Amino acid sequence: MREQRKRLIAALVLVFGLNILIITLVQSAQAATYRRGASGQTVRTIQEKLIRWGYLEGAADGIYGSRTEAAVKRFQKKNGLTADGVAGPATLKALGISQGSTSSSAWDGDVALLARVISAEARGEPYSGQVAVGAVILNRVGHPSFPGTIAGVVYQPGAFTCMVDGQIDQPVADSAVRAAREALNGADPSGGAIYYFNPDTATSGWIWSRPLIKVIGKHRFCA
Repeated sequence: MREQRKRLIAALVLVFGLNILIITLVQSAQAATYRRGASGQTVRTIQEKLIRWGYLEGAADGIYGSRTEAAVKRFQKKNGLTADGVAGPATLKALGISQGSTSSSAWDGDVALLARVISAEARGEPYSGQVAVGAVILNRVGHPSFPGTIAGVVYQPGAFTCMVDGQIDQPVADSAVRAAREALNGADPSGGAIYYFNPDTATSGWIWSRPLIKVIGKHRFCA
């Protein structure tokens, strides 16, 4: 009798444990996918990314409505993902959003990467020129000829000298961090440029064919 009772208790404990595991797995699967009708901080983070990169207009309200769904579809199409308007694991990864990340951490990740490039490419340039370099990267994100994320633009082969000569790994100047934040907040001293170069060090003849928008410091910013 005592042995049967022990087996019954063990069976109940096993069933209870399996139920907890199933609930956890279901919740994790749900948490990894955001679609129309969802709401919360991660949705707000998705919206903030899409707004900064030109896929979504308006404010980030944390509600996954039809506008957000349409913006996600545009982002997915641009980045070679299934354009279903659902922000699943692949779309979140492309957006640079890890599960459990907050708007602040996602924003800080963009600032850090942008600041590294600005510091490497424009260290010693006027502050407005540093902001302009950050703006060029963001302008590329929203341009059909370039990848649709900051990381995609930065790591595009041959796009930035600093990725080849190792300058990207040098200490980041404080001014570059400020410039990155300002560019992410919408400042664009480049006037909408998608290219820039230093005429004293440029080795490509093609870059001289790009229409000049303005000169800031040693850099020419072009369309």
